[in-house]
Amino acid sequence: MSEDNWHPARLIPVSGLGGQEEKERRAASALLAVLGAVNEFGRSVLRGLGAPAGHVEAFCEVPFELADGRNVRIDGLVRVVRGTKSWTLLVEVKTGSAELGREQVEAYLDVAKEQGFDGLLTISNQIVSGTGEHPVRVSKIKTKKAQLSHLSWSRILSQALMIKEHQGVRDLDQAWILGELIRYLEYEGSGALKFDDMGQHWVAVRSAARNETLGLRDEGVEETAVQWDQLIQFLCLTLSARLGEQVRPVLSRRELADPASRIAALTREMVEAGSLSGAIEIPNAVGPIYLTAYLRRMIAQASVEVGAPELKRSTARLNWLLRQIRKAPPAVRLDVRFARKSTTLSELLGHVIENPKDVLIDASHPPRSFVLTLAQDVGSKRKAGRRGFITDVSALLDRFYSEVVQHLVEWTPPPPQLSRANEIEAEVDEADSDGSPLPADLTAVSTPDQDSIPSV
Repeated sequence: MSEDNWHPARLIPVSGLGGQEEKERRAASALLAVLGAVNEFGRSVLRGLGAPAGHVEAFCEVPFELADGRNVRIDGLVRVVRGTKSWTLLVEVKTGSAELGREQVEAYLDVAKEQGFDGLLTISNQIVSGTGEHPVRVSKIKTKKAQLSHLSWSRILSQALMIKEHQGVRDLDQAWILGELIRYLEYEGSGALKFDDMGQHWVAVRSAARNETLGLRDEGVEETAVQWDQLIQFLCLTLSARLGEQVRPVLSRRELADPASRIAALTREMVEAGSLSGAIEIPNAVGPIYLTAYLRRMIAQASVEVGAPELKRSTARLNWLLRQIRKAPPAVRLDVRFARKSTTLSELLGHVIENPKDVLIDASHPPRSFVLTLAQDVGSKRKAGRRGFITDVSALLDRFYSEVVQHLVEWTPPPPQLSRANEIEAEVDEADSDGSPLPADLTAVSTPDQDSIPSV
């Protein structure tokens, strides 16, 4: 009997997934159940939302009746119990392209306020820049009594992968359960989508940027800026899952406090320079990776700046860098910036390795820093896939990090060296202090005993 058509039983089956509501109910139930079943995963997710450590209970499809007569049904509820105290969080879930609505979110916040719950968590495929930001603007009055938080499915999947692949789950059964959740979320039909679309106005905005006719009030300009910002977030999440470290976008204090200012800056950059830019910070990397997409030429580049070592000779400073990146792509551009001089010399790495002096000037202006840049053509399609913009930018980041950045280390000055005279003095002091004999290689001068003097 052939077993080719036999399908293994799954904890969270993907067969028979129906419409949007069924996907949302199944995704909510699966996630909430695993939050309570896998200790490491539940603690990681809930701690970031303000929950204390304790026993986790989860419920689905919870009905409430508000004081004004409204009947509200919430996708889920999580309660963390510790001793006689409890912490309660309402959960609203969206899958696929469904987006959260202001009226619905505010109604759930009303429930949290009336019931004395601690907060509301919304989950969807909308990616936000950081902790505290939410894709829906609600009245500040609504969030005075209950905290409003948001997680994207991409962030949840990234956390699950980090815990399973890098941090580890102690209990083998719990590790298997977490693996089942990951398998479910990675299934295309689950509704937990990866970031794969630059938006419906991408083609029009890209064409206008190429023709230098793009205006601030053109339809789709702000949407494209939002999509680029979400792409940077998505790249951080996927790298986090693969590296086992929290990779974050580089944002100013103003942008963290006011995410709208970030979108406004990207919109201006698109209109004025025809480009989109962002930066990614990877723990212990030599510096942030700067990503820039030039829409007028459909070229993207990744770059990193490395401080030059404090060595006397310019050639020594350059050789210190070249030793680390000899296996990097020859097409990497090296820009050398000099101390006390605004001039920058640039050349491709393949040429510099053969002719290092071509990027150096006189000894009075040693290199101050080095900038390494890898550029490549990117596809123009709005969707991820072959010749897709998202796919090509992601591939560029992967290649630049794996072939260049991860091999770079900051220069560390060597420890100061004792001279031989200082070493001898230290050894003599040590011998005098503990009564031990002097080292054999030391020459001691002393007055000879009278008995040892030969008679004349």
